[in-house]
Amino acid sequence: MSPGSSVLEHIRERFSDHVLETLSFKGDDTVVVERDALLSLMRFLRDDPEMSFDFLMDVTAVDWLEREPRYEVVYHLYSSAKNRRLRVKTRVPDDDPEVETVTGIWKGANWFEREVWDMYGIKVKGHPDLRRILMYDGFEGHPLRKDYQKDLRHPTVPSLDFPDPQKDVRRVIKATDLMRGSGREKGAREPEKDT
Repeated sequence: MSPGSSVLEHIRERFSDHVLETLSFKGDDTVVVERDALLSLMRFLRDDPEMSFDFLMDVTAVDWLEREPRYEVVYHLYSSAKNRRLRVKTRVPDDDPEVETVTGIWKGANWFEREVWDMYGIKVKGHPDLRRILMYDGFEGHPLRKDYQKDLRHPTVPSLDFPDPQKDVRRVIKATDLMRGSGREKGAREPEKDT
């Protein structure tokens, strides 16, 4: 029995009522767990001496659009003591897109969970600072959802974010467009004027 499969066996023994599926393929172990058992499993994976997954490497999500539950939130764990990895998935329905935060277990989850919220619109309950991380505050929608309309037009940057008109990015873009129209090279800066 490979070390990976012993990890899955240990998880199945401990969380038999909550494990939906396990998969071990070429040393790549995955466990799919009910959403309600996610935090208990994650604490177990970090704290149990046989597990010792001390590093949360990544959190992401998958939008299956036509499937129910529609989303999966995916956690990639690493045990530095055991030198092994584990992928944990939990399924999230479209009508209640929410998971509990794991920042209380691994602080490094903070920005990953914000990205999951920003890109997929999956709320992270209990997150200490859940706000967009890649898109700006006025952006509408979640661009990695498969039903997101890719041809939507959004302002590059909302003007309300720039009370100082000298720092308004759109003004700079207009100035650049004018320079292109006047035959100046692309990327050339407009000479500063004395006032």
